Amino acid sequence: MIRGLANLHDAVFGGIERATAGWLPGLVMRLGLASVLLVYLLNSAATKVGSGFPGSLVPTISAYAQMLPPVAEQAGYNADKIAFLPHGLIVYAGTYGEVLLPLLVVVGLFTRIASLGMLAFIAVMTYVDINFHGVDAKTIGDFFDVVQDSPIADQRLLWALPLIYLVLRGPGAISLDGLLGGLVKRNAWER
Repeated sequence: MIRGLANLHDAVFGGIERATAGWLPGLVMRLGLASVLLVYLLNSAATKVGSGFPGSLVPTISAYAQMLPPVAEQAGYNADKIAFLPHGLIVYAGTYGEVLLPLLVVVGLFTRIASLGMLAFIAVMTYVDINFHGVDAKTIGDFFDVVQDSPIADQRLLWALPLIYLVLRGPGAISLDGLLGGLVKRNAWER
């Protein structure tokens, strides 16, 4: 009887695994990230840039104040007084990263590298929030505690898990990486 149940289990879930392998897990991870993070990050980036063109491409003092609060304060909240190296470079990279990295992950282009970049982005965002924005211990939270909804420890761990999957396993066949990989493989065979 137990052997029969084990065989039934293996047949059902083995069939599901074979039918979805190579396309569904990566797609689910990317769509989940789009649902949870994409609009949040795009709105956050919008608070860091000016309006119109080319203003929407240029970080404002708000970006410096959000990412490097002590530097912005020291400059009297005047972006012109802040050196490009290293502070301006950090702010430009952070602002553009907040837009480009999640978009690349969601469409599945350069997914492993973009996911790794997003993990680094989340780590830096967490560091800045804890060290420069004065969040309290409840907001930070702790792993393996009784509170499961802290905005930093718990939420960011959940943000990181799909990204870790995408770094390790890739985006799957239903992605631009999958499409371009298929094109590259087809062209290689035609030579």
